[in-house]
Amino acid sequence: MMSPAAARRMHPAWWIAAVSFVALFGAAAFRSAPGVLMDPLYEEFGWSHGLISTAVSLNLLLFGVTAPFAAALMARFGVRRVTTAALVLVAAGSGLTVLMTASWQLIVCWGLLIGLGTGSMALAFVSTIVDRWFVARRGLVSGLLTAASATGQLVFLPLAAVLAERFGWRAASLVIAAAALLVAALVALVMREYPRDLGVSAYGATGDEPEVAPQRGNPALLAIGALREAARRPVFWLLAGSFAICGASTNGLVNTHFVPAAQDHGMPPTTAASLLAIIGVFDVVGTVASGWLTDKINPRVLLVAYYVLRGASLFVLPQLFGPVAGPDMVLFVVFYGLDWVATVPPTMALCREHFGARASVVFGWVFASHQIGAAAIAGIAGLVRDHFGDYAPAWYAAGLLCALAALFSASIPRATPSPAAPPEAVRTGR
Repeated sequence: MMSPAAARRMHPAWWIAAVSFVALFGAAAFRSAPGVLMDPLYEEFGWSHGLISTAVSLNLLLFGVTAPFAAALMARFGVRRVTTAALVLVAAGSGLTVLMTASWQLIVCWGLLIGLGTGSMALAFVSTIVDRWFVARRGLVSGLLTAASATGQLVFLPLAAVLAERFGWRAASLVIAAAALLVAALVALVMREYPRDLGVSAYGATGDEPEVAPQRGNPALLAIGALREAARRPVFWLLAGSFAICGASTNGLVNTHFVPAAQDHGMPPTTAASLLAIIGVFDVVGTVASGWLTDKINPRVLLVAYYVLRGASLFVLPQLFGPVAGPDMVLFVVFYGLDWVATVPPTMALCREHFGARASVVFGWVFASHQIGAAAIAGIAGLVRDHFGDYAPAWYAAGLLCALAALFSASIPRATPSPAAPPEAVRTGR
């Protein structure tokens, strides 16, 4: 147990947040590989962009749909066990790709195994950590952990591109598998479930806040029960609809298809991947700033601003592609990075405002809609490219969807008083 003096120097919640950051960064990085391995797989196996996008779509879909069940599993069996098992699953999925010879094996490895593994460390994991370990600075910590989740998938892309170009796509897959096992070991050694496990209260707690004890019952039923309750309220559908469009305009379209779209205009894949990495770098700034702003400004106002600006930038993007990355393209990636997942802290705050004690599991379902949107547009954009020979219609459609997301966000009402904590909640303090 940490001594009182050490606790005053650094509250244990920040160490848990740091380990969570590494796990989220790694999970996102492991899931990013398809964006740069699409062309190498096409060249070796002759699989079309549409076929490969099917595996990516399944990955994105499971990444989201798994989240609420993973949140319920964490509530039932613990964060450390679920996260460690998920990272081992990612390692298995990535490592087995080097043995594949048929397209269905790609769908099983990239789509099923890695989708389930990374989905267990999706943003519902962020909500669980923040709700258990923090009372003060929730917006800031949500921003930091969300930045890890989004930035990992972009910053890793140049490394994956270099590995694939110099040593082949199999080398990139094996590096991902090894890294996943290393992160699993770190989580197993350091992660703890609740502040009381270390003899402290949550960061910023006064002793009056309810702390939810481990839940009893079937995790699947807990997750479905939370969905059934939330689905009766229009606010859930406004949050889910806007977040579906968020996923479509980031993970589904830009993260999956930016590199092949840039290659269509003569840009080298390493250059395109580096531009995505710049998005990742500026995403850290944008998402942390969004978390800080969420503690101070109406989150509805933030969401409207984010979606309007994102939609406008997507309408400009098709005119910026070329063999080299000009100043306009660099300006786009910087701006898009600042807005990449800035939507997450205010969306998470609105879930907490409206759904109280069930916020983490409900946010898991909202995040599932994020990935349903991502999965849908990842597949559709691949088909658009195969049919028209260009991605431009997909960029314009995503811009229009962002305008709709802004309308949804503006329509979210203020919450009635939060529901009481469930019977199993216990109050703890120092």
